Amino acid sequence: MIRSLAAITVLALAMAGCSPPKPVEKAPAVSPTAGPAAAPIGYSPAKSPTLDAVRKRGVVLCGVHPGLPGFALPDPRGEWRGFDVDICRAVAAAALGDAKKVRFTVIGGEDRFGALKRGEIDILSRNTSETFARDAGLGLTFPVTTYYDGQGFLAPKALGLNSAEELAGARICVQAKTASAGNLADFFSARGMKYREVVAASEAEARKIYQTEGCDAFTADVSALAATRSLLANPGAHVILPNVISKEPLGPVVRQNDPVWADIVRWSVYATLIAEELGLSSRTVEEARETATDPETRRLLGLEGDLGPLLGLQPDWAFQVIRQVGGYHEIFRRDLGADSALRLDRGLNALWSAPEPGLMYPPPMR
Repeated sequence: MIRSLAAITVLALAMAGCSPPKPVEKAPAVSPTAGPAAAPIGYSPAKSPTLDAVRKRGVVLCGVHPGLPGFALPDPRGEWRGFDVDICRAVAAAALGDAKKVRFTVIGGEDRFGALKRGEIDILSRNTSETFARDAGLGLTFPVTTYYDGQGFLAPKALGLNSAEELAGARICVQAKTASAGNLADFFSARGMKYREVVAASEAEARKIYQTEGCDAFTADVSALAATRSLLANPGAHVILPNVISKEPLGPVVRQNDPVWADIVRWSVYATLIAEELGLSSRTVEEARETATDPETRRLLGLEGDLGPLLGLQPDWAFQVIRQVGGYHEIFRRDLGADSALRLDRGLNALWSAPEPGLMYPPPMR
């Protein structure tokens, strides 16, 4: 009996040894080309009260200049056109999926920040320079520089001036209560020069005084001077002097109490710059969405990564910005560059990677 049990045991072990071992289960291999997870570890969607209000209202409230060619000016049909206008349209495309859902409000120079702080507008896009005092003391945020500018001087060619340093004793038109007035005083004081300040309540009034020879030169940001010159009866009779006497980083302004909305505005602009970097335009972006294999392009267009929801936006928010408003190069060209009356060069506003590099350097889309 003992021998029989032993034989059975040996036979069972032998049979077990003939069966193949059960394979150990392994996690499926991850393709090296797979896109990032929908919600990267450590990141979570943020909330914006301003975005909530914009969606409930159905439009972005945008404060713009009363009329500055190239930046904000109604066309003959009453449609707002210009660089600052297009920044607001980009934000509307990102926030609402429709660049047309913007209500433009004319904002005077003296009350531009008050209108924003009172909640009358969601974004101020009005050729406004960031300065220490404005950024630190107004309860406002300057999310991104959209145009690097500087203050200069416009003068009649007939005066034969080659430099602003030849303006000693001259009458200078300047808009009241602007950074330009302070920069003007600093420029002449630093050189021990005297001048006569001719103060105007608005750029339009300053232009009128200058055109009627009520002053010898007009000072403002160079881009604003180019706009002014385009409106004069004989633009070719006036020259912008080569001196740039200040740094004027222009861009949109938002309230400081909603950092997520500031991020939405910032990345709406960055999307246009990244589009230019990647060679995308309003004409090519739809095809790119169907054919793109480059990871950053796919993340930008909402095909991978699911980054938009981190700001409460739809996955295709940047695609909508580019499709409806364009890349930065398109916006600049039509509003300020070769296709506009201003014909400004890109200069400092070129991409960092351009043949003649500029200061435009957007963070990566990842």
